[in-house]
Amino acid sequence: MVYDCIIIGGGIAGLQAAIQLGRYQHNVLVLDEGKGRSSICHCYHNLLGWPDGVSGEKLRGLGREHAEKLGVQFCGQRVRKVEKRDAEFIATTITSQHFTGKRILFATGIKDNIPPFPSLMPCLGKSVFVCPDCDGYEILDKAALVIGSGKAGATMALTLTYWTNALTFINHGKGTIDSELKGKLFEKNIPIISSEINEIHTAADAAFAGVTLETGERIDSSYAFLALGGNKPNSELAGQLGVKLEKNKHILVDPRTKMTNVKNVWAAGDIAVHSEQTAIAMGDGLQSAIWIHKSLLKD
Repeated sequence: MVYDCIIIGGGIAGLQAAIQLGRYQHNVLVLDEGKGRSSICHCYHNLLGWPDGVSGEKLRGLGREHAEKLGVQFCGQRVRKVEKRDAEFIATTITSQHFTGKRILFATGIKDNIPPFPSLMPCLGKSVFVCPDCDGYEILDKAALVIGSGKAGATMALTLTYWTNALTFINHGKGTIDSELKGKLFEKNIPIISSEINEIHTAADAAFAGVTLETGERIDSSYAFLALGGNKPNSELAGQLGVKLEKNKHILVDPRTKMTNVKNVWAAGDIAVHSEQTAIAMGDGLQSAIWIHKSLLKD
């Protein structure tokens, strides 16, 4: 079978594109192993229609249910290779399954640099955050830790002073902080603790409760932001097709159509724009689907 469009990535952008393409009655396949960043966020707080927040798991579940009702097919496998053969594209999974499509949409997102503490994962989106624009409001006038490294951590701490003045920066990654940033942190009364974290503490309902440092000191806090730098855009597959990437490895797209420099190859969501906002990922997915549909009509 030749699909009208193969979507690689079943997060927010990929699902919104799948829904729109399904409404156009195209044959669509979504390839996704279910490990995207939206699968680990336990609450989005800034989305229209969800005043009490909604988990990434719920959004993804509803999105897949919606898409399946429109005839969209899903395969829960990771793609290891994408290649072009004549006018079609072949996506090969890690189990050597091959799928053929007329169009490709990369919605592969990015991977956050999260410290490998298992107890941290249930807190994500609830009491531990990665995006100040999304969740700075959640710490309004509250004390919080910034678990970071060097410039990324220091910059995050300074950004968060818009919402609170009770911040402590733990330079867990022990990155370099230049004198100018140190001066700004000092002006904002943000202490810098240059120590690795040995343990993450949680309370009931997977609520963040603080850390124990390598020195043995415990610091209690109900909230934390992560800013270790080194987030990884998942753009390797796009690179196999000769898609142009920005210096930060995000995919370059036409701002209107979301198509890449490679004909009939699109990209949407966090992999293409560096805003990292769920609502924008939805819009990106929808916009790309509209132009994929227009291109299919020309055939």
